[in-house]
Amino acid sequence: MRHVLSVLVENEPGVLSRVAGLFSGRGFNIESLNVAPTLEEGVSLMTISTSGEEQIIEQIVKQLRKLVTVIKVVDFEGIAAVEREMMMVKVQADDARRAEVLRIADIFRCKVVDVSLNDLTLEATGDHGKIQAILSLLARFGIKEIARTGTVAMRRSMQPENA
Repeated sequence: MRHVLSVLVENEPGVLSRVAGLFSGRGFNIESLNVAPTLEEGVSLMTISTSGEEQIIEQIVKQLRKLVTVIKVVDFEGIAAVEREMMMVKVQADDARRAEVLRIADIFRCKVVDVSLNDLTLEATGDHGKIQAILSLLARFGIKEIARTGTVAMRRSMQPENA
């Protein structure tokens, strides 16, 4: 099962390696990791996307909370949240197939950010499912290159803090 964890940490050297160490020490993979400063000076927000059994995720969350540099951990499983990811994908698009690739881009509200005679580079944003759907539809044209950000997530505004 896929989980998105929000980890508020003190912005200090070595925090990332300690957090990653908790995952690797249990043989767990981090699928995506996004780290950025918050509005509070010296505090950063890590958004970690991973998959695994419920018991192991619970164990990792408990271990994260024990780290001195960790301020707060939230598992977005079962919480109403807004989740986004950004991707740029370079797709083969010769004259014969260009219109079809552009139609898919339009359906998913992708931006064309680069064009050449034989390919198009598209920018797409959305939740994990949308990004995967775009990739699966574009695969038949031949994907040349992909660059993706990690997942970022926020609790929905009307969602209570304790939920």
